[in-house]
Amino acid sequence: MVKTKPQEENIILEENKEILEELPQKEEPNKEQELTISLQRLQAEFENFRRRTEKEKAETISNANQNIISELLPTLDNFELSLKHNADPGVKMIYEEILRTLKSQGLKKIDTSIPFDPKFHEAILQEKSKKPGIILEELQKGYLLGDKLLRASKVKISKKQEK
Repeated sequence: MVKTKPQEENIILEENKEILEELPQKEEPNKEQELTISLQRLQAEFENFRRRTEKEKAETISNANQNIISELLPTLDNFELSLKHNADPGVKMIYEEILRTLKSQGLKKIDTSIPFDPKFHEAILQEKSKKPGIILEELQKGYLLGDKLLRASKVKISKKQEK
């Protein structure tokens, strides 16, 4: 290492000072910029928290509705059986009111006029026929709550005749 005199060092520094000033320097973020960045991150985190909380709340309400409605389905079945054997207008009125309330909560009856679909129908019985996969009879109604399956329809379907 070559030792230079302090006077020579000052001259070298003065000559290179202009060059050093022209080089782009990395700016340190000042306190205001740091606080702004921190605030933006905090706002984004809060927005994500708010969305997640709203989604969880909606799921909780949906699950609660699903549980209550699932427990009411046997009662609905019993009302239907009662109406088959008794034409009491009071019973019919109560049944229709319960059904209307459940429909307003998103309950839908599964259609059994379409061909057999294992996603929505449960085959309990089979009968030989020329056309397989046709629903011949609905033994128990099935229901959807929104797009979720609450209970599959229990059906009797046709199966292909063996020769």
